[in-house]
Amino acid sequence: MNTDRRHDIDWLRVIAIGLLLIYHIAIIFQPWAMFIGFIRSDESVESIWIPMTLLNVWRIPLLFYVSGMGMYFAMRKRNWKQLIIERSKRILLPFAFGYIAITPLHMFVFQKYYNMDLQYYSHIGHLWFLGNIFFYVIIFLPFFAYLKKENASRFKKAISKIMSFAIGPLSISLFAVLELVAIRPQMYELYAQTWHGFWVGFVAFFFGFLIMYSGRSFWKTVSKYKWLYIVIASVLFTIRFKQFELLSTSYSIAIESTCWILGVFGLAHRYLNKPSAALTYLSRAAYPIYIIHMFVLFAGALVILPLDIHPLLQFSGICLFTFFWTYFIYELIIRRINFLRPLFGLKMYIPPSRKLAQSTLPIVKK
Repeated sequence: MNTDRRHDIDWLRVIAIGLLLIYHIAIIFQPWAMFIGFIRSDESVESIWIPMTLLNVWRIPLLFYVSGMGMYFAMRKRNWKQLIIERSKRILLPFAFGYIAITPLHMFVFQKYYNMDLQYYSHIGHLWFLGNIFFYVIIFLPFFAYLKKENASRFKKAISKIMSFAIGPLSISLFAVLELVAIRPQMYELYAQTWHGFWVGFVAFFFGFLIMYSGRSFWKTVSKYKWLYIVIASVLFTIRFKQFELLSTSYSIAIESTCWILGVFGLAHRYLNKPSAALTYLSRAAYPIYIIHMFVLFAGALVILPLDIHPLLQFSGICLFTFFWTYFIYELIIRRINFLRPLFGLKMYIPPSRKLAQSTLPIVKK
């Protein structure tokens, strides 16, 4: 298996988490926010939902694709037992900890904002994504382990050949359409704790792994045809916006979603596949920030919404508040308190001197 580091994929994960924060903040300023458990501003700003509607048909599927790619890289030097242990530490432990200790925090803020009695309420919340990912790991592991043995070379060559044509990556959208036909969700963007979200993630995670397994042909194709995919997605979005008033129930939404993702992959591979100190830092910070962002976001709403300022300034203020305080909590608490690190998906910090001592221990022969 190829062991080259893919900086573009790391950047996509970081960017997707950043967009997630902005998206969740935008929900606060929509009239339906309380129906999905969000604090709601008294003054709606529905205009900011237009760009959010462009994002919400591909931002979550993109994260599932990236997670499938991450499993490919995780399997490079691990057998199936090691992988389950590693994924349990990285995904299942933060999921369980978040369920009992993190998601209740933003419910406390929600109750405080609406002058409700404060009650402890453990729930999955936004961490449903982690639960889905761990389930996919267990389900797909036997098949992915089989592919790793390199005894499926015919399959690999066939996938690589298909992905070398412009229509190849686009054919993934057929599976997304089949999911819509089978599940018939009320709205495409309703992913959280729904069967639609489960199966969208199922398809994206599977193809994320296959994309990396198939080799370089996919990346050459999306780099070459990235603007074609983006134009197709733009046309479909325009039709959805003009004709259907942003209602995402048409089967064409699955094609639009796939085209946006393919275009984003192509752009990232062309322009972002390079190392940087910022990427190294942000790539490690993205996961813990994802876990804590809802609590910080709700706290920002609690502080800023009562201010007598324009709602767009409130939106900007909550964005700044959320990005600053998630960074502050990560940098000064999560990153620096060693026993907390595994609870947020980070490895325990081992001082360089200890690493050196471990690497120089004598080998005792029996």
